[in-house]
Amino acid sequence: QVLLVESGGGLVQAGGSLRLSCAASGSTFNSYAMGWFRQAPGTEREFVAAISRSIIRTDYADSVKGRFTISRDNAKNTMYLQMNSLRPEDTADYYCAAVASLRHWVPRVPDEYEYWGQGTQVTVSS
Repeated sequence: QVLLVESGGGLVQAGGSLRLSCAASGSTFNSYAMGWFRQAPGTEREFVAAISRSIIRTDYADSVKGRFTISRDNAKNTMYLQMNSLRPEDTADYYCAAVASLRHWVPRVPDEYEYWGQGTQVTVSS
């Protein structure tokens, strides 16, 4: 069992930056692949980025590639999402997710994840 808590969301102007954090507790953090997803009102939850338990592999949605960076600190049981050059279309609730995984797996599909945080809201004004 893993408990995930996101933080770092807020209101930012277009072109600005935010760093989201996802703190994990309750199990061995480095046994889990981790991901970030987002959901805007009236839309389905969409993949943003994922990082393997080994930290070796990462994956990004095309819409955020080059602007967002996913990372994790296994010693601190925390995952991060550095978001730069933010756009109004990045506005959404952002969720972190975890799944017990093979070493280099980076899942992109929500149904592949076992545990979810409660979400943190990101609003980008134009």
